[in-house]
Amino acid sequence: MRLETLLPLGKVDPGLRTPDTPLDLHAVAANAALLEELGYGGMAVEETKDDPFAVLTLAASATRSLRLGTAVAIAFPRSPTVMALQAWTLQKLSGGRFTLGMGTQVRGHIRRRYGMTWSAPAPWMREYVQAVRAVWHTWQTGAPLDHHGEHYDLDLMVPLFDAGPIADPDIPIHLAGVNTNMCAVAGEVADGLRPHPVCTPSYIAEVMLPAVRRGAGRSGRSLEGFRVAMKPLVASARTESELVAKVRDARARIAFYASTPGYRAAFDHLGLGDLADEAKGLSKAQRWEELPDMVDDETLHRFAVIGTHDEIGDKLLERFSSVVTDVEFSIAVRDDTDRDRLRSLAATIQSASDAPARATITGM
Repeated sequence: MRLETLLPLGKVDPGLRTPDTPLDLHAVAANAALLEELGYGGMAVEETKDDPFAVLTLAASATRSLRLGTAVAIAFPRSPTVMALQAWTLQKLSGGRFTLGMGTQVRGHIRRRYGMTWSAPAPWMREYVQAVRAVWHTWQTGAPLDHHGEHYDLDLMVPLFDAGPIADPDIPIHLAGVNTNMCAVAGEVADGLRPHPVCTPSYIAEVMLPAVRRGAGRSGRSLEGFRVAMKPLVASARTESELVAKVRDARARIAFYASTPGYRAAFDHLGLGDLADEAKGLSKAQRWEELPDMVDDETLHRFAVIGTHDEIGDKLLERFSSVVTDVEFSIAVRDDTDRDRLRSLAATIQSASDAPARATITGM
């Protein structure tokens, strides 16, 4: 597999950021242009505090070669036709540089944050991808819209709402996944898989990738060109002293993930079911401050890649080069030294590639 580098947009700017710091939308264009200038090939944005399609529109207008992607946009709250139009528009604007990364979100969020009815996510996502592609096919070819499934019946596309053909209609779709059913769906109908940060290399190799292959076998698809893109859990800083706070943050993140039932399989794989049970109990009691202390050093290093900025590129290569094609990482740009580190990080990871690689960046 070819390993590529990705960096989050939200961390590539002149100031320090924390996870609670809002993205500076007015800096998106300049940040994207900076990444392109530094030699990074792309940028992807998560759907958390800002609309990723709006953020990527700003980036697309300021760049010419930077690849763009959602990592990920939440699928189920959007109609497939709405998602299709957002992706189609960005593909047109960017000149064919867009990748549609989609995720399901967990049951509680679908029900209580989006106010929707929950359904089994893997078959729902399979049909969702098929419906999005049916809409694209209609726009590109003029064929009647004709998708009928358990969740969606789509058979109306009047001229006023027909987006029409574009120069680059083959938009890649990547699906976020942890459990085997969703990995199989990615292999069956998508162009790439996005393992969650809680997924260790052994879990990816022994559980997720075999499921991808099973899914591809169900539909008779080749996996040539299939991507495995991941933002691992990383704790990194300029110096060892600055690294202390990052490590504690990583412990808290691991414990939080352990408390989430949807990620349980990744912990069971490592024999850490008891940790998941305990973390779930603390989470229900809202005893958040106790979570970091649950994660001992052995567990910390099984899930997180830890090192100074000068070390982290080699450590990412050592851990992930055999199981992913795209690895994501971020450091805050405060001065020219940090800017040079970003350039050096890309060079380090690309130098290990078995083919010319494009460096890519992902968002917060």
